[in-house]
Amino acid sequence: MDYMMKIVPPLDLSIRIGKIELKNPVIVASGTFGYGQEFDNFMDLSQLGAIIPKGISLNPMQGNPPPRIFETNGGILNSIGLQNPGLQNFIKEKLPYFKKVKTNLIINFFGKTQQEYVELSKRLNDLPGISGLEMNVSCPNVQQGGIIFGTNPRMTYRLVSKVRKFTQRPLIVKLSPNVTDIALMAKSAEEGGADAVSLVNTFKALAINIHTKKPELGNIIGGLSGPAIKPIALRMVWEVSRVVKIPVIGMGGIMKAEDAIEFILAGASAIQIGTANLINPNTGIEVIDGIKKYLLQNGVGRIRELIGLFKV
Repeated sequence: MDYMMKIVPPLDLSIRIGKIELKNPVIVASGTFGYGQEFDNFMDLSQLGAIIPKGISLNPMQGNPPPRIFETNGGILNSIGLQNPGLQNFIKEKLPYFKKVKTNLIINFFGKTQQEYVELSKRLNDLPGISGLEMNVSCPNVQQGGIIFGTNPRMTYRLVSKVRKFTQRPLIVKLSPNVTDIALMAKSAEEGGADAVSLVNTFKALAINIHTKKPELGNIIGGLSGPAIKPIALRMVWEVSRVVKIPVIGMGGIMKAEDAIEFILAGASAIQIGTANLINPNTGIEVIDGIKKYLLQNGVGRIRELIGLFKV
């Protein structure tokens, strides 16, 4: 009896973000994946396209008072306050682990002033084993009376252009969704020299305990993430992808492969998984497998062919 074997060509999930070559478009988001090692027992981290550890500041930060996390319908509110050990402790205690992980390491960093951003970018530029930088522009600018860098297009442009002068690393700018026109913010980052933009960060939100009449979070205001924000994040990614020429990395409520594919169709070159990591540590691997299945079912050989195919 003759058997006919269907020959399936190898799928190409590779994506290029600036000079960063990703084996697939799945990245785990900063602040939701610890420093990588915490997830070592759950998966082979080398299968991921990239890992972005918890954000790093120049000096250690203690974070906000508890309670820091509150579950809400379709998501969570968090008010961690960017707690981290600071750059030197990160280099000494956390960075060595990544030598054994065969995937891209992208460092998320932030500062309270322009000078802190610059100093961090200079020091991170010389560290070995780093594929790129993700600059969080959603932090208060102390020198400007608490204005947030990422909500003012002129400040975003000035900050990105200043940092760009001090690092040759691929530079991704992480945008805040708490703005009137996120496309304008993305364009400012691009003009300042960003190699890519990632969006969105969490939405400012509030929860009240009706029995105590007090806020559910110690810091009163927190950031909303999870499935509840996905439709808004998806809209913002689509808007940004239409006005910038640099790659867009989408995030916000991605829980499964279908969510990731939506973002790619909307114009994202890669995606980041955040809150889902806290529910199912293996989400990243499952999303990769789901994307492969989708490509096979639809006769698509390369993930790049899906970017921006959303039709209106």
